[in-house]
Amino acid sequence: MSVTQQSLSQQAIDLENKYGAHNYHPLPVVLNRGEGVYVWDVEGKKYYDFLSAYSAVNQGHCHPAIVDAMMKQAKTLSLTSRAFHNDILGKYEKYASEYFNFDKILPMNTGAEAVETALKICRRWAYEVKGIDENEAEIIVCENNFHGRTTTIISFSNDAVARKNFGPYTDGFIKIEYDNLEALQTTLENNPNVAGFLVEPIQGEAGVFVPSEGYLKKAKALCEKHNVLFIADEVQTGIARTGRLLATCGDCTCEKKDCSGTPEVKPDILILGKAMSGGAYPVSAVLANDSIMNVITPGSHGSTFGGNPIAAAVAMAALNVVKDESLAENAYILGELFRSKMNEYIATSSICKLVRGKGLLNAIVINDTEESDTAWNICLKLRDNGLLAKPTHGNIIRFAPPLVMTEAELLDCVSIICTTLKEFEI
Repeated sequence: MSVTQQSLSQQAIDLENKYGAHNYHPLPVVLNRGEGVYVWDVEGKKYYDFLSAYSAVNQGHCHPAIVDAMMKQAKTLSLTSRAFHNDILGKYEKYASEYFNFDKILPMNTGAEAVETALKICRRWAYEVKGIDENEAEIIVCENNFHGRTTTIISFSNDAVARKNFGPYTDGFIKIEYDNLEALQTTLENNPNVAGFLVEPIQGEAGVFVPSEGYLKKAKALCEKHNVLFIADEVQTGIARTGRLLATCGDCTCEKKDCSGTPEVKPDILILGKAMSGGAYPVSAVLANDSIMNVITPGSHGSTFGGNPIAAAVAMAALNVVKDESLAENAYILGELFRSKMNEYIATSSICKLVRGKGLLNAIVINDTEESDTAWNICLKLRDNGLLAKPTHGNIIRFAPPLVMTEAELLDCVSIICTTLKEFEI
């Protein structure tokens, strides 16, 4: 590679460092093109994308059906705000509500916005429906959660980096251990002002922690017993990522039809984002039935861009792709294959301790401390070998490729990962 070519990436990185706030620590690779499961850097090198923009690009990069819908709508009408009606929002709301089997949807833009929206809905429901005294409602959350980085959300985060020097923090949240039904039961029994339980079906950012079998179903039953809303944050786990349309679907096969089947857990409030648009446009949503959603009235919540015509068109196209291309089924099959192959390697490995996950949301745990740079160095070598991934929590590497991946491509990626890990074996 020539000095001129080498400077292309460095120039781009230098520009970001000089003019952009330093709120991320990206892997040193500069991308300028993507298609399907692949991305290319500015020097033209091709990589497997094994992160999918944190599961936003489930449908693959630049899916033609999604791009076409976006371009067609952008040339017609892009934004009206919610001051006026437009001819596509209602179609989208009907389509998405029926797709996920809820009465209503409240469209927003980003995952954190959707979480904030769900919290507001839960609190208003607590006062107007459950009868909790105003300003006394509490919401249970789990330790090591990741729901975003807004001021309210970091108030109940364990992430010291996200919290430090951003106080004072917002009250009204109770933290309990994840995957601990006894802790949930005790908290519900001792706190009559609990309005909701906000939970990730799989804790992604924490290191892809999959809860015990039956945890979500039993947690939902406890919430029902105490008249508490079960709020599922499926921003990362939803839209076929875990081998089902939603991670809360369990073994339900409703994604093969119209989601009219009976899921393992039906959230009272469902939070979606990321792959709602296939990564083409910021789209998020909160879904609930009328008995909950009707607490939202004109002026009580809003967003200039929420539910704009482009977002509506893109989301419908993206959700169509998930169904038409059986992406949930593909994620389930390839996920089983991935973990099986990785376990074969791990059986004789000293550098990799375990693999865990569901569908195509997986992680490997590196045999080193969280403070070490081993996982980071492995990701740098994976990059050199043609695969892009990123560590989380120091010694964990998350793997989440686009769901359009084929078996042959997945096996090629497994080969790259295992070959790379061998370079770090003790």
